[in-house]
Amino acid sequence: MSVEILNGATIAGFVEDEEAFNSWVHDRFAALDEDQDGVLSYEEMLKELQCLRVFETDFGIDVKTDPDEVARVYCFLFLQFDRDSNGVLDFEEFKTATKRMMLAVADGLGLLPLQMILEEGSFLKKAVEWESTKLVP
Repeated sequence: MSVEILNGATIAGFVEDEEAFNSWVHDRFAALDEDQDGVLSYEEMLKELQCLRVFETDFGIDVKTDPDEVARVYCFLFLQFDRDSNGVLDFEEFKTATKRMMLAVADGLGLLPLQMILEEGSFLKKAVEWESTKLVP
């Protein structure tokens, strides 16, 4: 983990750079596709959804949440991503969902810089790394 400064423009810029964004999404999809069948099952995608920690922490402190409620939220999110309702996510569905989520995060952060603790390999960390390469002449 590392402490980084970012804002919504950091995330939006990374998403809008199609080459960089598509490369990261492709690598992430491949890492999640454990059986290498070209689609993500609910079980494979669950690991990614759990990384989002949708409502499992309160200001960084773990809080006890009803496991059934957590499962319902993850199932709902998966169904939102599965646009053709076939029970799996193909690459395009994953890319579209990731893009929508990250642009929503960017919008929520706004333009004021924030200091955040980011996990190595996370989308936000990758966005910060991408931005830093753009600042060097």
